[in-house]
Amino acid sequence: MDISKGLPGMQGGLHIWISENRKMVPVPEGAYGNFFEEHCYVILHVPQSPKATQGASSDLHYWVGKQAGAEAQGAAEAFQQRLQDELGGQTVLHREAQGHESDCFCSYFRPGIIYRKGGLASDLKHVETNLFNIQRLLHIKGRKHVSATEVELSWNSFNKGDIFLLDLGKMMIQWNGPKTSISEKARGLALTYSLRDRERGGGRAQIGVVDDEAKAPDLMQIMEAVLGRRVGSLRAATPSKDINQLQKANVRLYHVYEKGKDLVVLELATPPLTQDLLQEEDFYILDQGGFKIYVWQGRMSSLQERKAAFSRAVGFIQAKGYPTYTNVEVVNDGAESAAFKQLFRTWSEKRRRNQKLGGRDKSIHVKLDVGKLHTQPKLAAQLRMVDDGSGKVEVWCIQDLHRQPVDPKRHGQLCAGNCYLVLYTYQRLGRVQYILYLWQGHQATADEIEALNSNAEELDVMYGGVLVQEHVTMGSEPPHFLAIFQGQLVIFQGCNGDQREMARVVVTVISRKNEETVLEGQEPPHFWEALGGRAPYPSNKRLPEEVPSFQPRLFECSSHMGCLVLAEVGFFSQEDLDKYDIMLLDTWQEIFLWLGEAASEWKEAVAWGQEYLKTHPAGRSPATPIVLVKQGHEPPTFIGWFFTWDPYKWTSHPSHKEVVDGSPAAASTISEITAEVNNLRLSRWPGNGRAGAVALQALKGSQDSSENDLVRSPKSAGSRTSSSVSSTSATINGGLRREQLMHQAVEDLPEGVDPARREFYLSDSDFQDIFGKSKEEFYSMATWRQRQEKKQLGFF
Repeated sequence: MDISKGLPGMQGGLHIWISENRKMVPVPEGAYGNFFEEHCYVILHVPQSPKATQGASSDLHYWVGKQAGAEAQGAAEAFQQRLQDELGGQTVLHREAQGHESDCFCSYFRPGIIYRKGGLASDLKHVETNLFNIQRLLHIKGRKHVSATEVELSWNSFNKGDIFLLDLGKMMIQWNGPKTSISEKARGLALTYSLRDRERGGGRAQIGVVDDEAKAPDLMQIMEAVLGRRVGSLRAATPSKDINQLQKANVRLYHVYEKGKDLVVLELATPPLTQDLLQEEDFYILDQGGFKIYVWQGRMSSLQERKAAFSRAVGFIQAKGYPTYTNVEVVNDGAESAAFKQLFRTWSEKRRRNQKLGGRDKSIHVKLDVGKLHTQPKLAAQLRMVDDGSGKVEVWCIQDLHRQPVDPKRHGQLCAGNCYLVLYTYQRLGRVQYILYLWQGHQATADEIEALNSNAEELDVMYGGVLVQEHVTMGSEPPHFLAIFQGQLVIFQGCNGDQREMARVVVTVISRKNEETVLEGQEPPHFWEALGGRAPYPSNKRLPEEVPSFQPRLFECSSHMGCLVLAEVGFFSQEDLDKYDIMLLDTWQEIFLWLGEAASEWKEAVAWGQEYLKTHPAGRSPATPIVLVKQGHEPPTFIGWFFTWDPYKWTSHPSHKEVVDGSPAAASTISEITAEVNNLRLSRWPGNGRAGAVALQALKGSQDSSENDLVRSPKSAGSRTSSSVSSTSATINGGLRREQLMHQAVEDLPEGVDPARREFYLSDSDFQDIFGKSKEEFYSMATWRQRQEKKQLGFF
């Protein structure tokens, strides 16, 4: 095979090959996310936009199925090596094992990965798009990264803590274990809908959900007809093997070199690691607690060493007694992944940047344009400024565990022994927004800090829960905090009255320019004496230097046995923010914690942010600002880290019903909603609970007879609905005019139209004319490809 002709390196996006008869063949886009256990795959991801990825490298993955033979593995290894040679050094290499894939790998396949039994048929039909003659059971598990594995069609496969999908072609039943969380149920349902859309002719199948067996008797009758009557109780789920952050913080760096005929692996350093430990002529292995093995290849290392990278990593894994599925990532000097860089205390792109900048450290001097900060969130995020600080400022001091208002004349005067609440109010695009700064002095007591947090909660409740809360430590104030005090911030060292009064006298003196001017860096001794002694203070009024070396990283947060567990989402977008999530966005200079409206562990968020900093292998400063952001109230400093942002994404439409509603006030359960979706007329099954061919044929006949009456409603990634409401049916069957749907704002769409699937409401003829394909062909494509076409044609 001539790789150079088919090499997709010239195009951004995802490209996959599968082993077949000692060679590698391309996988069609409609089959992306499906992996056969007897095969090996090679996956290449090329950044689509340099601006979006900040010059990120390509990623080349070698995936091994559980049942893959030596022949398949050999073909994939050889193909990966040839691809690597073609792509050059700007590529990160990964070794993946089925069921133990890296977060980077899982991030390509949303809403999840499907593991399929056996091997690919000789006709190379990876996924049937009109497959109705099927019976299979899929085991669905995972939090942010979901997978579905084909298992034995039996009740013995079930457990209390996971989700199972019984796929009968025209009927798909999702059974939720009694111990599954609402977020797991929702994500499982998203994967179920994705399967239906891709494999059932664009969605011609009914979906039912069993959330409570007693409330879904009809669906349970179907399941028992296929699986038989269940005997005995369900077993518990297999305990999770999540790796917590404390385990990931156990990092060791090894220097690997040859001495005569021997290969020497010498432990070089433990955290905090510094970049200068890596020499460009050498070869290193970085062991992240046995969770992941990195191989770093210096640009001057030999070709022989480069080709032996994976084999050396495998040998290291065997010598350490780590599992054979341990993930391996090979990075080249100058093309390191964001995850690798952040294992070091500091990282500088010195070999590239110093040539461009002449080796000088440059600060950014920008005249703030409030309009640009409001309309260009990327600029606001980079500068960490929502505006120029000219909004309304209110300050409270925590005294006797309560908040006391501070006289506006003394707003810029803070004491190191106290805690303060600073509420900033501003307008952005005609909407009032708030930031509540929780400022903590170095000498504040634990009781005062606790009171600071409780008073912040009270204020948030008073303002309807819309406050963005930023935790700030003395000496690490963000630039916007300094800007709202107009450069007049003074921190009093010590807490006795004499020192505070003396400092106020000094402030009065230096503010009268006709009496005395004290320049920064030229302060006389008596100046510092009057302040109680020299100490660190925030004084730089310049905007911060951009930090391009560290890419922002997004993680889903959860807790396992009291320890923080993170799952990274690569190449993230707004679509990755789900209402059940608590997400951590690390921009290095700040830690954002995004709280979904249905998330259940809000009060743990700040503690999780602190644990993340404390356990970070790079030895992060615990004073790094932590910002709490609530769904629907995101400031531009958060939005700007996302490539695109839809402010209407979470706007509820009156006619829209969510299949899974996490609100405590909602009385409907998933099974009750499903009862509205499924309008099956089922006859009673035989008394013994077992149905043979006759019963299954009756099911099929029932589905066939109702197929013409079934109307598939549009579905969005975060919330899926199906409805058989007659009015909606008439609208869809007739089709809406294209001008009612194309290039329309959400609020201008006809009532009943789902903004995320507006193209579905076109008539078949209009759809064919506009998209150049049928609806069935369109919905069989990869989700990202659908989104791309909808953007181009005005349906996004």
